[in-house]
Amino acid sequence: MSLLEVRGLSKNFRGLAAISDVSFAIAEGSITSIIGPNGAGKSTMFNLITGYLAPTAGEVRFRDRRITGLATNRIAELGVARAFQIARPFRDLSVFDNVRIGALFGKAGRRDVEAATRRAMELASIAHLATQPASALTVGQLRHLEVARAIATRADLLLADEPCAGLNPTETAAMIDVLRQVRKNGVTVVLVEHDMPSVMEVSDRLLVLDAGRLIAEGPPPVVANDPKVIAAYLGTPDAA
Repeated sequence: MSLLEVRGLSKNFRGLAAISDVSFAIAEGSITSIIGPNGAGKSTMFNLITGYLAPTAGEVRFRDRRITGLATNRIAELGVARAFQIARPFRDLSVFDNVRIGALFGKAGRRDVEAATRRAMELASIAHLATQPASALTVGQLRHLEVARAIATRADLLLADEPCAGLNPTETAAMIDVLRQVRKNGVTVVLVEHDMPSVMEVSDRLLVLDAGRLIAEGPPPVVANDPKVIAAYLGTPDAA
């Protein structure tokens, strides 16, 4: 069953096509990675899904409900959360209070703020840092905090923007474990990521964007050997 559907989505900036007629579906309970070279349109796609940008054409549907045109907070109330690449926590607040703020908002309905906060910290492997101020965290720990704040909104869909960027191998492995735990606990995950070993390890499916167009999709081993994908990343040799 598709949790999220993108149908014929396009976005132009003063005549420049950042996204061109892209369609795909995200299966509930999956981990899907959106990959592509710099400037391919990955972040623009996240901005369109979460309401930060309005599309030029097409629509986004969540649980078969059109969410195109809704404000970002309304989309969050339906169960869509985003973890940003650059974490901007409340630096003077504790990790617990930072995550608690996420639990105060997000998905509509009854909520147990304390329970949602503690669950999110456990899933993101930062429960042991609960009393630490956000200003004392490492880059890797801040990434975990960003994921925890998003999970605390009781999201059904987590959009994670380059959660492994700039992390060392140990930190990357820890983040992959977190994403797997998040999925195991009922949250569908969509990543934008450049770290290809991580993408290949954690993803059920890949979507490849190049110059705003979807050029390939499918299981990681199939996509990795697609000539169009190889050309997009490595280029093609010049003609003799």
